[in-house]
Amino acid sequence: MSFQSQITLTFVCTMFLFAHMLESAPVNKTTFNHLKQVRLHLNKINKPSVKTIQSPDGDMIDCVVSHLQPAFDHPKLRGQRPLEPPLERPQGYNSSDEMSQLWAESNEFCPEGTVPIRRISEDDVLRASSVRRFGRKIRGVRHDTMSGGHEHAVAFVNGDQYYGAKASMNVWTPKVTDPYEFSLSQLWVISGSFGNDLNTIEAGWQVSPELYGDVYPRFFTYWTTDAYQATGCYNLLCSGFVQTNNKIAIGAAISPRSSYNGKQFDIGIMIWKDPKHGHWWLQLGSGVLIGYWPSFLFSHLQQHASMVQFGGEIVNSQSRGYHTNTQMGSGHFAGEGFGKAAYFRNLQVVDWDNNLLPLSNLHLLADHPNCYDIKAGKNNVWGNYIYYGGPGRNAGCQ
Repeated sequence: MSFQSQITLTFVCTMFLFAHMLESAPVNKTTFNHLKQVRLHLNKINKPSVKTIQSPDGDMIDCVVSHLQPAFDHPKLRGQRPLEPPLERPQGYNSSDEMSQLWAESNEFCPEGTVPIRRISEDDVLRASSVRRFGRKIRGVRHDTMSGGHEHAVAFVNGDQYYGAKASMNVWTPKVTDPYEFSLSQLWVISGSFGNDLNTIEAGWQVSPELYGDVYPRFFTYWTTDAYQATGCYNLLCSGFVQTNNKIAIGAAISPRSSYNGKQFDIGIMIWKDPKHGHWWLQLGSGVLIGYWPSFLFSHLQQHASMVQFGGEIVNSQSRGYHTNTQMGSGHFAGEGFGKAAYFRNLQVVDWDNNLLPLSNLHLLADHPNCYDIKAGKNNVWGNYIYYGGPGRNAGCQ
């Protein structure tokens, strides 16, 4: 065989092997078309900024002109501007730390007329199961049965008409052992049945490696009007929540956090329905307004809530074939009490006349009390309170 023929044969064999490798290679998630989808989505949700602040944890916080934030992509808000704060707010017990965040530790904030928005990266979206599901929960509200691997330890009231809720909760850094699990503590304002018409408004703190790419506890919000199917999202990841505050970034890391047998740090959250316009407002601490969910986003919540919940939630993926080690709250059971267990204190609801009231007829629910449990109490300083949480997998939780 001539030298030329040997070269030709080698080339043909090489190309044949290369073609075979391409045919047998698994399809990579980050294909060209998928990356194109991701970048189109990023262009939609990352708005032009007038200033960018880099956080010590690596977050980029964009200062976006308030009427150009994602909410105003909604057809019913296009061309409008954020509303002025409501003149009357529910009055009641106030005693909680003002929340501070890592990105603002330098005391550099966004200018007036802008809102701070955590910039979403390609990696953030690529961690999601799909571009369409990015920023969305799977079904996970506690009712009669667990769903989707979600487990809860919650206190709730129902059987009345509720126009809001308020509580203070301490912030921890629970261990999340699987990248597709999360651990959160929040309050839920709920209406509708627990079928496909479920409406919820949610706010609190969460550790979610899938959503944020790290294990910091972060301030978050959520809403849905169809039981987490096609509507709603976390934070500002879709057109929905209208932010009005220029010093708090939804989705940004909270600092400081509580420590076991050490100093406790808590944040106060209130969600209530403005009697004049019907929108649901979010307030932190003793009076820091964050923004509102327009009433038109909802069906049942255009009227009032029928249930309010306070407590913790985790996802148990059982990816190793047994119950997750993901912690809820502090990672310790409710019985350990102050300084060791996670708590909610001064639990209150808002009535039809915009008054904050203590709870009556409080119910407790723990899906797996050997994994995560809950206890309630009442005193003159904390009013209604709960301790909740746990370590996940242990001798009694397999």
